[in-house]
Amino acid sequence: MAICQVRNNNELFGWQVQKWDGPTEYWLLATGDSPDDVSGGIGKRPDPNEGTTNTIEVPSVYESVEAIKKHGGKVTYPKHAVQGVGWLAYYEDPDGNTFGVIELDPEAKLPPRNLNITFS
Repeated sequence: MAICQVRNNNELFGWQVQKWDGPTEYWLLATGDSPDDVSGGIGKRPDPNEGTTNTIEVPSVYESVEAIKKHGGKVTYPKHAVQGVGWLAYYEDPDGNTFGVIELDPEAKLPPRNLNITFS
């Protein structure tokens, strides 16, 4: 994400903007100091033609995914860890809109990348 876009959101809207100290380029946003104020983030889009995906905090990604499927939605990216943040999944509603659901869990960890298993 261009630093000017992050700076513009801060200057235009008075948001508090802080770069996330994680493995991907992501900026944390706070619109105010009250618990009722909206907070979120902006990440770099993998494809410039891709739009915004809203993500909703939920108590349980598993239960939310089950409810999504029950109401005609389909999971497009299954539950996965966002290290140090929580568990995230993406789904498409019956109208074709993509959303994310996140369960906050600072203990969430990425699985090992290479187990180096050898079979004889």
